[in-house]
Amino acid sequence: MSTVTYSTALAVAVLIWFGAGRQPLAVGMAFFRALFQSRQYLLVFIAVIAILFLNKYELHLENWLNVSYDLTAALTGWEGAWQAKLQASLPSDTLIGFTAIFYLVLFQATMMASFGIYTYAGNMKLYYALSFAILGNYLLAVPFYLYVPVNEAWYADSQIRFLMLNVFPTFEQHYRALSGINNCFPSLHTSLSVTMALIASRSGIRRWSIFAWINAIVVIFAIFYLGIHWFTDMVAGLVLASVSVYVGLKIAARMESHPHSGILSRSRNKLEPPSPVES
Repeated sequence: MSTVTYSTALAVAVLIWFGAGRQPLAVGMAFFRALFQSRQYLLVFIAVIAILFLNKYELHLENWLNVSYDLTAALTGWEGAWQAKLQASLPSDTLIGFTAIFYLVLFQATMMASFGIYTYAGNMKLYYALSFAILGNYLLAVPFYLYVPVNEAWYADSQIRFLMLNVFPTFEQHYRALSGINNCFPSLHTSLSVTMALIASRSGIRRWSIFAWINAIVVIFAIFYLGIHWFTDMVAGLVLASVSVYVGLKIAARMESHPHSGILSRSRNKLEPPSPVES
């Protein structure tokens, strides 16, 4: 998956340039300056990194709990194998590659770029809102992954093909350790991509908002076309995104009104280089 790693790094640089309207190095400097000069900013960022890192160990906890039942049929049995019909109606290697890139590369690159763009813009309210919304997504999703096991569509129905393997043949060996085959409900790709789009809509950066929504729409299409998720997963993901963004914005607003909110009190809506930050 080194190709995915390098592609993601390049995508982050391009998206930062596109969203911030500045070269990535300047945005990176603003980001690291904020990390070193605001303890609050640093602690929130560490919390986000920690939840993403600990998500990797969810599978170990799942194995320890040894939940033996399968709720795939109970929650998604009404859907049938409509994803197979979608795949058959759009047989295109180009489309498979396009959706796979959004699913694996641009999805995570958009998340990384968002932190830099909001920091450089001085819009710390959105930085905190996005951070807490991401935390909320994972904290609310993990209990479902542990106790509501739903298998991926291609695994549950032989009519549905796992098209990701057409582009990344080693996907199962490299990616499966991060996402269990029955960690399907709710769809985190749906919830996180919509979360990023909802936050971007409040940024005042029109081009970034448009891209974030395009990313969300393509990712949602990809989860079906590639044969991964069910419609039920997507609906649950939309609900999860709505709740997480609401909570994230509420927490960010409270932090903004706090007299000791550090660089958050200097948040601005216009895209311009941030002024020196305070601890």
